[in-house]
Order: sequence, then structure tokens, then C-alpha cells
Amino acid sequence: MRNDIKSVLAAAGLAIGLAVSSGAVLAQNANLAPGFTQLAKAAKVVVMPVDVELFSMSAGGVNEPRADWTTAAHGHMKTALAAKSTKLGFSAEPMSEAAADEFAEPIALHAAVARSIALHHSMGGGWALPTKDGKLDWSFGDAMKQLQAKTGAQYGLFVWVRDSYASAERKMAMVGLAILGIGLTGGVQTGYASLVDLNSGQVMWFNRLARASGDLREAESATESIEALLAGFPKVQ
Repeated sequence: MRNDIKSVLAAAGLAIGLAVSSGAVLAQNANLAPGFTQLAKAAKVVVMPVDVELFSMSAGGVNEPRADWTTAAHGHMKTALAAKSTKLGFSAEPMSEAAADEFAEPIALHAAVARSIALHHSMGGGWALPTKDGKLDWSFGDAMKQLQAKTGAQYGLFVWVRDSYASAERKMAMVGLAILGIGLTGGVQTGYASLVDLNSGQVMWFNRLARASGDLREAESATESIEALLAGFPKVQ
């Protein structure tokens, strides 16, 4: 009898383990283009400069750009992205900000397409596009060919981040209205990371970050944000 119970419990444990593993695999696969499972170690990847901007949220909820915060965040994230690229083990070639000026159009296009992917793929639900069938099937067409020709890279890694922080006035308003039972939001950190095949324009991997935590003005927190954005990056072999 006891052996039977042990067998049942063991089988149940195995089933739960398989279910959890399957769920993790499905979640990871959802961030990969169909048929893409790993990144060749020898494949050259041009790492584009981090597209980041920070804001101060006024009492009324208006986001006001802060150049000093953005400069600090850019430096922290640039360092963190370089370190993470080395850790992941792919053949990375960082592009300087000066060189990236020539590619302002594809960089801006990436931001627009990434927002669409985040809405229609990552969030899904009622926003999901039936024609995509839940797959990461997005392309830039020929828009990245100039970047490929210039760099000789097979892939491009793009990172886009926007972060806002509640000002002192906003915090006071949040506390005051909370007493009346009215909730106000503080700052929000939103980011997208994409690995793009520069030849075909296909998005091979995508990840989204949306949360009310993190502080890109600090090196340690900026490093954590890069880690979160590149979580689930394709295996390099």
C-alpha cells in the first residue's frame, strides 16, 4: 500500500515538474522567432547604443525630460550592456554614438516596431493579432540592410528604455490623495530588447520590461535592468 502511494506521489511530482518545465520552455519560445533556437558563437552582432531617456514626473503627471539623468543612465547602461554581451559569449561589436547617427532612421523604426511587438505579442490577449498565431513573426523588411552592409554583422542588438521618477511634488500629491482614497501612479520603467537579423530584417528574439521599480541613475540598478532586459537571450553555441 505504501509503495503504491509512493508511486502515485512520484508520478504526480514528475507530472508537475514536466508541466513547469514545459511552461518555461513555452515562455522562452514565445520570445524567439519560429525555428530560431540558438545564436552561433561566431555570428557577428553589432550592439547598437542604448536608446534611453529619463524623465521627472510633475505633480500633475507630466513627464519632463532630464538630460543630466539621461546622461548618467546612458553611461551606466553602456557599461552594463558591454559586460553582459561578453558574459553571454557572442561575437559583439559595439557601435559608437557618433557612428550610430548615420542610422537614426532604423533606430527610430526599431522603437516603433518594438512598441507594436510589446502590445500585440508580449501583452497579447485582446491586443493579439490573429494573423500572427501567437508567434514572434515580425520583420523590418529591407530597413536594416544598410546597417548590415556598413558593419558586416549578421545581427543587430537593439535596446530601448524610457524611465520616469516621481518628483517631490508628485510624491506629495500621491500621499495627499491617498488619504482621500485616490491613487496616483509614480514613475514607470519601460524597455525593449531585440535581436534582429540584418539580412532578412526578421526579429529573432524580443523581450519587454515594464515595471514601477529600478533606478537607472545608479550603476548597480542600471546593471540589473540590463540583466532583466536580456533575460532569456538565445543560447550562444
